Amino acid sequence: MIGRDLSGVYSSLLYRIIRQGPEVPWCENGELYMIELIKADLTSLSVDAIVNAANSSLMGGGGVDGAIHASAGPQLLEACRKLGGCQPGDVKMTAGFNLPAKIILHTVGPIWRGGRAGERAVLSCCYEKSLQLGLEEGVTSIAFPSISTGAYGYPKRQAAVIALTAMTQYSERYETIICCCFNDSDLWVYQKVMGTLERRD
Repeated sequence: MIGRDLSGVYSSLLYRIIRQGPEVPWCENGELYMIELIKADLTSLSVDAIVNAANSSLMGGGGVDGAIHASAGPQLLEACRKLGGCQPGDVKMTAGFNLPAKIILHTVGPIWRGGRAGERAVLSCCYEKSLQLGLEEGVTSIAFPSISTGAYGYPKRQAAVIALTAMTQYSERYETIICCCFNDSDLWVYQKVMGTLERRD
């Protein structure tokens, strides 16, 4: 079971509300659940698990995948070699090695082909399977990049809708779920989408 000392966490979260933008809390039976929207370096986050937007070989690549491999160290590549790759929509797990995160969940997002090749279902699986595997491994805090919106070309707003929809379905089962955005424009997209989803509720 993975856990962490949560002393002082909620005051930190409140600070991020002011500094970074909206975070959306759900309260039920006195428990506080959070989805955080932040701009940060994913590899720097002290959470139980981070999610890697990997390629199907799991051998490293560009973008967040390359950054995670560089920060985690050569042991990550050795561990990934033993996993036999990963199909789009699936998830494989390794230790975090030199990262602050305890584990890395590697998922392969879809390449955008116009939206008629099942991309939405595959991207939904990336988020849902990562969240489910995290629960099975005792994870209470998890951070995601924006999967498939870089070189794979998935439209950012559509991807944010899929990501936040999956996260809200699991929000009561995690202490913290983080959308870790690469830049201000990505953060703005997530903020706008979250506002739209809130109004629908």
